[in-house]
Amino acid sequence: MPQVSFETWKEFIACQPNPHILQTAEWGELKRAFGWNVERIISGESGIQILFRKLPLGFTVAYAPKPVSGFEKLLPEIDSVCRKQRAVFLKIEPDCWDDSASPTLHPQRGASVRIPHSAFRISPHNIQPPRTVIVSLEGSEDEILGRMKQKCRYNVRLAEKKEVTVRAWDDLDGFHRLMEVTGGRDGFGVHSLAYYKKAYELFHPGGVAEILVAEFDSRPLAALMVFALGGRAYYLYGASTDEERNRMPTYLLQWRAMQWAKERGCTEYDLWGLPDEAEETLEAQFESRSDGLWGVYRFKRGFGGQVKRAAQALDRVYMPLLYWIYLKRMGKQD
Repeated sequence: MPQVSFETWKEFIACQPNPHILQTAEWGELKRAFGWNVERIISGESGIQILFRKLPLGFTVAYAPKPVSGFEKLLPEIDSVCRKQRAVFLKIEPDCWDDSASPTLHPQRGASVRIPHSAFRISPHNIQPPRTVIVSLEGSEDEILGRMKQKCRYNVRLAEKKEVTVRAWDDLDGFHRLMEVTGGRDGFGVHSLAYYKKAYELFHPGGVAEILVAEFDSRPLAALMVFALGGRAYYLYGASTDEERNRMPTYLLQWRAMQWAKERGCTEYDLWGLPDEAEETLEAQFESRSDGLWGVYRFKRGFGGQVKRAAQALDRVYMPLLYWIYLKRMGKQD
């Protein structure tokens, strides 16, 4: 069985043209530190990292977020590992955009992913937010700013005029306090301090992640953790206080994160997470709705990116009865 170590997988990912941050060896170790088991498989030029979450009675759920192109060639090896781990099913979220007009899946980079129809079923449930805004970082900084909506561009400049500054930050306790403030205000879940510390310890030494903080008069107003790998950057975690909001610190903070990513060779910036609605619906309702991620969309749309939806998750079922119970509990049974 071609299961490999952390270092071997890290070398494999480094050779891929544009891998996703969720398939890195570091991401696997982050999840391992918080209750997941990790298996990494390489055969020839194909590879996949699979996470396993324990269930009662010794069963597991297997999950492979954003595997590199070619994973479909490893089905026998994948099945062997999943059965050994007593997986009820394997959920794969392909690293490609939704394209209902085509029978194949088209990755963001590289060749089409062709998955046998009998191998997986379309899942009714995604783990990662399926819809996002992708901001192009191609061109000059003036060109990037020029693609933003006028009000967003104005707010970036306003923050600079109002003496907001942005710098790298290593105060994980302060970052977590900001996250808790934001989570309590906006009603979303926040990871533990230990989780953010582990992520920083794993990704920051290699220059893959940075925490940036926006300040006024030496007071933190907003902060984010940004990741960059290959041509893609990801805004995964962000927070802000209710202080000095008229100074628009979050706009300058995002712009500095985009500049940081561009300096590292990234050509796109993933703003990560919107209401899962068609763009026409988003545009028609964003001014009247504030529930869920609607306020987030109102902010993110200003940066002039393209609304994209990831391909729907795929499930490979090993234990049909237990899988049916899972669907029933999710309220999405057939």
